[in-house]
Amino acid sequence: MPLFHPGAARRNDADLKIGHYSSARRRWSDCRCANKFFARVLLTAVSEFALLFAPPAVFCQDNGSSEKEFFGNGVAISVTVHDDSGAPIPSPATVKVFRDGIPSGQAQTSRGSVLMIVNSVGEFTVIVDAPGFREGRENLSVHGAGNAQVDVYLKRLAKDDAATGVPGRAILAPKAKEALDKGLQALSTNKKGEAEKQIGLAIKLAPGHPDVLYAQGVLHLKQENLAEAQSALEKATQVDPGHARAFAALGMALCNQGKYDAAIGPLEKSLQLDAAGTWETRWALAKAYYQHARYDDAVKMAQSALAGSNGKEPKIALLVAQSLTAVGQYEDAARTLREFLRDHAECKEAATAQRWLETLIADGKVRAIKN
Repeated sequence: MPLFHPGAARRNDADLKIGHYSSARRRWSDCRCANKFFARVLLTAVSEFALLFAPPAVFCQDNGSSEKEFFGNGVAISVTVHDDSGAPIPSPATVKVFRDGIPSGQAQTSRGSVLMIVNSVGEFTVIVDAPGFREGRENLSVHGAGNAQVDVYLKRLAKDDAATGVPGRAILAPKAKEALDKGLQALSTNKKGEAEKQIGLAIKLAPGHPDVLYAQGVLHLKQENLAEAQSALEKATQVDPGHARAFAALGMALCNQGKYDAAIGPLEKSLQLDAAGTWETRWALAKAYYQHARYDDAVKMAQSALAGSNGKEPKIALLVAQSLTAVGQYEDAARTLREFLRDHAECKEAATAQRWLETLIADGKVRAIKN
């Protein structure tokens, strides 16, 4: 009998299943790579000293800021914004930075440039908004302390575009935009009361704007109000069918409710809109694939999530091993488990990995390796 019985993925349990062993049924819940992680990781508590489940501290642009005190442990990212002629834009532009899909902070350019301090490494997306220009974005990988440079080139809106509001997203009034920005900033620094206050104000001022609905959905996710989160995020994706982050958040809200079949569509749509995506989105999609018995897809997506996490979430390896076992790739599954045990023996999930490996050996799927 296989280590991970395919039928196990079809049962209505919120946790991933290890499968059907000859001795007993064991649950993936031992791993605790659980649904709540996806809600927290989207927009979770952050401080300068945050660790695994907390995103990096808020960025700041000016010399002399409090973040400068941490410069020795971080990276200075210099962002230069150009117009379509290649010259730095003279008017102020709003620069927003996301790390693994999590809003991390924002700043205004001066003469087309801004300096931001990052207190951790990882994959970043820089998004720039400037009056009269289309939104611009660039991805940036930061893997070590020092300095990093990114240039963002904006395309000027044509007259017809400006008149019709292309690319189609309604422009927020200044007060609504200010409230939204403050709300996202409060969420990124774990000031829940302030976030609720500011996002609530933004909702009153612009109840149908997709960015406001997205922020509302993320706030509900953080509060674990999953039905409310799903409702707000569904509205956001209906208003703006190109809102990749809203689709990702919607998929995670559905995963957190155990609605894996329904989660697949939004998560796939998010990655279609933003091919780079985030490893959290890919992990959620891999989990949904596994629960939907799409094991080949689960293998590919889980492996992609593990690689994209750059070691930030080693527990993804357990889903990789589980998915590999479901498709009969026992040697690869065993190798993944051995690597996990070698590199993360101190993790509480090591006991689960060791048990799975021993079961593969006991069932004759792989050979024991003598030390």
